[in-house]
Amino acid sequence: MSILEAALLGLVQGLGEFLPISSSGHLLFAQLLMGFDRTNDAYMLLDVLLHVGTLMPIIIVFWKDWWAMLRHPVQQRKLWAMLILASIPALVVHVLGLDDSFGTGWFLGVSFLITAVFLLVTEAVSSRRAQGREVPGFGNALVMGCFQALALLPGVSRSGSTITGGVLSGLDRKAAAKFSFMMCAPAIAGSLLLEGKEAIELGWFANFEVLPMLTGIVVAAVVGYLAIRFMLALINRISLNWFALYVAVLGLVYLVLQLMGHPLLPAFSPEVVSGLAGLMG
Repeated sequence: MSILEAALLGLVQGLGEFLPISSSGHLLFAQLLMGFDRTNDAYMLLDVLLHVGTLMPIIIVFWKDWWAMLRHPVQQRKLWAMLILASIPALVVHVLGLDDSFGTGWFLGVSFLITAVFLLVTEAVSSRRAQGREVPGFGNALVMGCFQALALLPGVSRSGSTITGGVLSGLDRKAAAKFSFMMCAPAIAGSLLLEGKEAIELGWFANFEVLPMLTGIVVAAVVGYLAIRFMLALINRISLNWFALYVAVLGLVYLVLQLMGHPLLPAFSPEVVSGLAGLMG
């Protein structure tokens, strides 16, 4: 793996995690189009370590909130409980393995289109509402958690879908964005622990390449920090329709290439059926 490849993947991860465009979808699309060997231990390890890069800006940007939660856990018990509640739906989906059949990318084009629909709905609802609530509650956390579970599909933006859930459940866009980013922390940390355990068991760290790996992590962290700041500063002023247009075009391009039989893209086939059948069997 070259430093340039690692930097590119870090850039995609940092932007896609916090802009409503799907980091997992962009990473998968980039890896497929560039012909990366996705079974290569080095690339799989980098996918795991990039979570470190995107976790750091969440800790830095919201350090006052995290510090208050650690110093005064009793006073902050509601926020603790909401973050736990918001994490449960995605955990259930992951434990049941319902997301496993989408990892090859066969559904990626449709997933990008789903993200576009979510963003269009969010823009329409928030633009017609006088003002949403500025403080999330348990209902908002549960709805946003369910939308986060949908974002386990590569191509469905985690930030985009959870902001949609927050707005649909009555939150102001900025409040929805802030809680979306904060609830991202336990999700990323959980993924890092589970995938890190797998990486150790499978011996991926034997392929640890210091400079490329560190470059990817640093790029993901810096770009992720800028993306969070951008979204928090402008979320109430920018139109999400531009992001929707971008992911819609991307999804259509992917589907066209897929249906034309592009050699580097998987065929569109309902692999999820066989996956569910195996789960039920």
